Amino acid sequence: MKLSKFNFELPKDIIAQTPTKERDASKLMVVHRATGKIEHKKFKNIIDYFGEGDVMVLNNTKVFSARLYGRKEKTGAKIEVFMLRELNREMHLWDVLVDPARKIRVGNKLYFGDDDMLVAEVVDNTTSRGRTIRFLHDGTPEELRQLLEILGETPLPKYIKHKPTEEDKERYQTVYAKHEGAVAAPTAGMHFSRELLKRLEIKGINFPEITLHVGLGTFRSIDVEDLSKHKMDAEYVKIDKDCVEIVNRGLDAGKRICAIGTTSMRACETAVNATGRLKTEEGWTNLFIHPPYEFSICDALVTNFHLPKTSLIILTSAFAGYDLTMEAYKIAMKEKYRFFSYGDAMLVI
Repeated sequence: MKLSKFNFELPKDIIAQTPTKERDASKLMVVHRATGKIEHKKFKNIIDYFGEGDVMVLNNTKVFSARLYGRKEKTGAKIEVFMLRELNREMHLWDVLVDPARKIRVGNKLYFGDDDMLVAEVVDNTTSRGRTIRFLHDGTPEELRQLLEILGETPLPKYIKHKPTEEDKERYQTVYAKHEGAVAAPTAGMHFSRELLKRLEIKGINFPEITLHVGLGTFRSIDVEDLSKHKMDAEYVKIDKDCVEIVNRGLDAGKRICAIGTTSMRACETAVNATGRLKTEEGWTNLFIHPPYEFSICDALVTNFHLPKTSLIILTSAFAGYDLTMEAYKIAMKEKYRFFSYGDAMLVI
């Protein structure tokens, strides 16, 4: 399938700039794959579509304060450093993006915070904007992380125009986030309040957790027309024995298995054994799901409304079907659903 089929004009006024007051008060579009029926609900109504023994696979990754602002040595030029991933914990080595890139060369020192609380040295070039930096910090990796959390900013996407606030620090995160490592939130999970999770639990729904640390590659626009030629950036994934047992028990019992977000879906599809069941996994995945694709684990998906020409809408289309996905998006724009990270949700069943 061609990339151009996933291009559409999106009105700027439906790009959500702030979250809803209550997490589960966002709108929910329910899309039925078998019939093409589309329903309009509130997210809290998701409980009506699941029963005892059904499974919702959650991504428990935690977003860290990945955006740093500092200055370059000697010139004092202002620079932005976007932390991508830790390369070596003990040596304080990180893979980052820098802006403006043309001013940042190997050997440069970068200073962050009042009184230069933190200093980094550029040790390598990786891509046009990418650099490897080493923080010149005498403390432990945990102490460096704490300092980065103080100095850094919540990494809101650039289309959200306000400066990150304390509310963003809480809301650009799921309530079940545990393992720090994501530079972008698994946004489908942000609709779940603690109260809604408790109600679902009382109803008998199971919540196995996977970890997939979301990187910028998940959201990056694709620049090849032939989707089979696109290469995804690798992201860390971990699926443990407890998760595998819960998911496979649900599969064996014929229960609904729902991926909460495209990241949970990709993680599950990364770890399929020879019999079509989930297996334990720890490592890196660059799985790019595009039509046509045969899904093995999940038969339901919760996801937000995404940017044109991204891997997220392409995965949704592989699961829901291209025509139905594009029809759902057309209706969502007409009905003023809120799009992107702080936007509304879609349940595909």
